[in-house]
Amino acid sequence: MGVFGLAAAIVNITIGGGIFRLPANVAGSLGPAAPVAYIVCAVAMGLIVVCIADAGSRVPLTGGPYAYIATAFGRYVGFVSGALLWMMGTFAAAAVSTIFATSLGLLVPALGGRVGEISVLAAALAFWSVINARGVRLGSRLNSVATVAKLFPLVLLAIGGLFFVRVGNLAWTAAPPAADVARTCLLLIFAFAGIEVALVPSGEVRDNATTVPRAIALAMTGITLLYVVLQVVAQGILGAGLAGATSSPLADAAGASFGGWARSLLLAGATVSMFGYIGGVTLSMPRMIYAFARDGFLPHALSAVHPRSQAPQAAIILQAVITFALAASGTFERLAILANISGLVLYLGCALAAWRLRTMGIGAAGTRSFQVPFGSTIPLLACLVIAWLMTGMTGGEWLALGICLSGATLVYAAATRGHVRA
Repeated sequence: MGVFGLAAAIVNITIGGGIFRLPANVAGSLGPAAPVAYIVCAVAMGLIVVCIADAGSRVPLTGGPYAYIATAFGRYVGFVSGALLWMMGTFAAAAVSTIFATSLGLLVPALGGRVGEISVLAAALAFWSVINARGVRLGSRLNSVATVAKLFPLVLLAIGGLFFVRVGNLAWTAAPPAADVARTCLLLIFAFAGIEVALVPSGEVRDNATTVPRAIALAMTGITLLYVVLQVVAQGILGAGLAGATSSPLADAAGASFGGWARSLLLAGATVSMFGYIGGVTLSMPRMIYAFARDGFLPHALSAVHPRSQAPQAAIILQAVITFALAASGTFERLAILANISGLVLYLGCALAAWRLRTMGIGAAGTRSFQVPFGSTIPLLACLVIAWLMTGMTGGEWLALGICLSGATLVYAAATRGHVRA
């Protein structure tokens, strides 16, 4: 995989369902100053991904952050990072599933309402479970179709919507407080997450010492530009009404500028995009459950694979059940925040791993490993930015994080105790 191939993979995974919903949430918090949050978030993610690029170039192993952190800090910390990666993907899938059900209900009113949304969630997760239980090939093909379906309407709105922007809707009344920006960025990280998943196959990247950082830079620049333009277009068209368009802000902006057909196109694009995202996570996250079971951290039955398709069917079913339970019981904002918190702790581990791998001399001698600019300064800045973002967390969110980390620790302790006795 080369620079453009890896960059395309990052764009595909990163631009998921969140951007179809988040412009309303960001406008509700910051009003016309909303683009500030995207820029701050992009800078924060830039620091983080430079650390990921450094660690990725030093540890050319399949596994992404799990491999980097385990190499730097050992098996226990590596296991916890793997658990965080699973939590991030699972909470994100549940969050996107809630928007998918809502968007489909808007597109097909007969499927609206609470009962309709629950039925749609169950049907979508059951469909992807069956598809992925038959093997990876068909699921991968369907995901490729979803990629085109989501990018086309977004680019159309970003370019065409500029002609309908009212400049007055973009006027600031006051500078946003730093605390509000931190809380908004904590939610907005959801729209930028995905790089850590795209880098999992680092062992199959050509000349990863140069390919990884270049692909990240190319993808992050394009993603940030698209997001900022979409926020400006939606704000410029809808004005104060953007904050209230919590179900389909971009579709409402498209409808207000181009007409009903454009609103339907955005809703259809969003629905297909999120449906494909659910399929992608249903394909990848069960493999982590399978890997944990294979390594003795979960019941061995979850490591069973079908003799013909080689798919971990028990793990796929369990993942679908967990995702459905979370999606049915939580809101998008709550689930997105939980996904982001898991991601931030994972990113903190990557930043520390970049510093640790440098001090250990891994990848530094006789290789073309990517060097973090300014030595240890960038990892330190990344850690400080992550700490600042986490100041936006509530007491309940800190408690939820503590419970999840404690649960992962107990699982690890029980598994290692069993290995010692054996």
